[in-house]
Amino acid sequence: MWLAIAVAISVFSRGRPWLWLRVGVAILLAESISGALKAWVKRDRPPLSHPVPEPLLEPPSTHSFPSGHATVSFACATVLALAVPRFRVPLFALAALISFSRVYVGVHYPFDVLAGAALGVLLGVGIARALRTLGAALRRSEPPMRQG
Repeated sequence: MWLAIAVAISVFSRGRPWLWLRVGVAILLAESISGALKAWVKRDRPPLSHPVPEPLLEPPSTHSFPSGHATVSFACATVLALAVPRFRVPLFALAALISFSRVYVGVHYPFDVLAGAALGVLLGVGIARALRTLGAALRRSEPPMRQG
């Protein structure tokens, strides 16, 4: 969903043709880092610790902390909101709804989602800063244009 939003903004916005790539990087980093943290922390999902009430979905086979959905959603919402500030409220509302749904269906604890959201925002800000720094460095290294 986040990549589709980024592609749509990239297509309809002349000033942001590479936004989809930034969001793709955010997705890859968020998935990788949240997956590594899940393997390190090894927190059981709610249905394994508390079988009642039953979850509304079959729990994933991975561990619970942090929520990968929340990490990805907030990383992507942050990257997109920094690029297109006028959309920040709906972007973060969507990220919050996706994150809350993980608790609602019974496959995450609230703290898993809060930690994933915080991690996602940090990643989104870090990605935006790193790309801004890289862009500035590349512009400085370009040879001056020859005038003829």
